[in-house]
Amino acid sequence: MSLIVVSPLSRIAEMAVRHKAREMISLLAVNQDFHRPAVIQANRHLKLGVNDITVAGTGDLIAPQAAHVGQIIDFARSWDREAPLIVHCWMGVSRSPAAALIASLAVAPEDDDEDLANRLRAASPFATPNMLLIEIGDQMLGRGGRLIAAVKAIGRGAEADGNTPFVLTLPMRETISR
Repeated sequence: MSLIVVSPLSRIAEMAVRHKAREMISLLAVNQDFHRPAVIQANRHLKLGVNDITVAGTGDLIAPQAAHVGQIIDFARSWDREAPLIVHCWMGVSRSPAAALIASLAVAPEDDDEDLANRLRAASPFATPNMLLIEIGDQMLGRGGRLIAAVKAIGRGAEADGNTPFVLTLPMRETISR
């Protein structure tokens, strides 16, 4: 079974080693500095400079855009799924859960949006996916509003301390039609 490990920045090295990950997506502010875990190859690390906001034009902050979501989709589709994918942001609560949902549907488009959102909620009572990322992802993946509705249906997550990674399971590879 393929896995996406969603993590706060503070725990990426631990999660990468524990889950034997080789690939990672980072969603952090442009100038946010951090060290890539040694087990993650530089050429298999997607770094996106994006803030956790849902409205463009908020000062110097960068709202999620179609270009960011397109990169998530392309990276996910190039993921070999032999080892888990790490997706992280600052706290592992908003940007990274949204990116994990988008990546999951990019590689398993036949997955049911409601089932996927429910798996996310079961894995993390704290996740509150960034709705702008979700809206763009829904459109780019041709979900017809299903992903948006599914994420709205699970509602806002519980208050979080930003120190709780979780694992999102994907459907078995054999069920995916390529």
